[in-house]
Amino acid sequence: MELNSVKETGVLIVGAGPSGLALACDLARRGVPALLIEQAPALFPGSRGKGIQPRTREVLDDLGVGDAVREHGGPAPVGMAWQNGERVGEHHMFRVAAPTDAEPYGEPWMMPQWRTQEILLARLRELGGDVAFSTALTGLGQDADGVTAQLSTGRVRASYLVAADGGRSTVRRVLGIAMTGETVDPAPMLVADVRVAETALDRLNWHMMNTDAGFITLCPLPGTADFQLVAQYKDGAPDTSADGVRAVVAERTHLDAADVTEVLWSSDFRPRAALADRFRDGRVFLTGDAAHVHSPAGGQGLNTSVQDAYNLGWKLGRVLSHGAPAALLDTYEQERRPIAAEVLGLSTRIHRGQQERGAAAQQLGLGYRGGPLSAGRAGVLEAGDRAPDGPTDGRRLFDVFRGPHFTLLAVGTDAELPEFATAAVRVHRTAAYEAYGKGLFLIRPDGYIGWAGEDMNGLAEYLAPLGLDLKRG
Repeated sequence: MELNSVKETGVLIVGAGPSGLALACDLARRGVPALLIEQAPALFPGSRGKGIQPRTREVLDDLGVGDAVREHGGPAPVGMAWQNGERVGEHHMFRVAAPTDAEPYGEPWMMPQWRTQEILLARLRELGGDVAFSTALTGLGQDADGVTAQLSTGRVRASYLVAADGGRSTVRRVLGIAMTGETVDPAPMLVADVRVAETALDRLNWHMMNTDAGFITLCPLPGTADFQLVAQYKDGAPDTSADGVRAVVAERTHLDAADVTEVLWSSDFRPRAALADRFRDGRVFLTGDAAHVHSPAGGQGLNTSVQDAYNLGWKLGRVLSHGAPAALLDTYEQERRPIAAEVLGLSTRIHRGQQERGAAAQQLGLGYRGGPLSAGRAGVLEAGDRAPDGPTDGRRLFDVFRGPHFTLLAVGTDAELPEFATAAVRVHRTAAYEAYGKGLFLIRPDGYIGWAGEDMNGLAEYLAPLGLDLKRG
């Protein structure tokens, strides 16, 4: 882009982290023009958000990267406690459940954040998009018709801007949106990606040592030769240099400093929980860490970020490409901010040892009951619930839902089904199924039930604000 040129696009996304990449993929498959910029010269290099919860696996599968996630990740290793160089006991770090028809992913999946981002970038390129690296946002202004952003490479005019630029968000600061929260733990922490001599430490367990100076853990990262190291510092600040990382390993474990053969990335942070006071300012939206900052203990931050993007993407698509009223975008903050607040509380309780990493951490139970886009109930489900998976006609319901469309699902009923004036809604009839009961269910593009009923009463009224119409005879 020439420095004095003005590029026009539908959506400008600032930040190529998990939420920015997921949103760019979702918009690309909807045919919505978008520009994704990243201030850094390359993707984030660390493993930081390494746990992918079952609900996020469903999202990633819908975005077309489920096979890659399955190939490059793996289940969480069993925790192993050590004391004085001896193993003293195993325990599971997360709730593990067998997959079911309704919930095909029964446990969190471990994969370093850099790999998740690489997979999403590859998918974005398949869809015809890309990232403009080494491109910084230096200023922005907005009016009734759009946003004008000044970049280090020129100017961009966009209908909407999405801030996905992390916990120190430039966009949030420019807008003057405050973050409200607390320090979860006053002790600073060191996080690093390291390689360890093969004979020094096995890759079968998530190794944990608790010392007077603070705990240290070494977690093998599936699909790599790396371990993620996390160390707490009760006194002083972490030394993030390679020698500093080796020193803390030698001090707190039975390993020698020389057993750490490489230090690939390191960072220090103080666990914090904070929520943006609002997720929208006019034509600008906050997603991911720009909107909420979590303790990493619960494995919730990356997951909540990706699901922010998944919620916002289809709504931007409806407004920009299909004539839905702009008021539809108001529902992004209305739906996502309460979810973020709930998950922040969960992350903090897990960090403080007040709650286990149980079913709530898997995010399958989160939903939008009582929200602005939830109406009705049928069978055993209420609008706002996650739409369960299950078998249907030799395939899966998730196969029916996959893609940017809505699905009107008729379960165990011979009720008359409508025709739609748009290809954005597909109709599917299936046999009675206990996860649903019987009834009609309109499945949103993000996999939640928007409307439910025993017959079509109320469906037309629900569709209008979405820019959807029934075909008239």
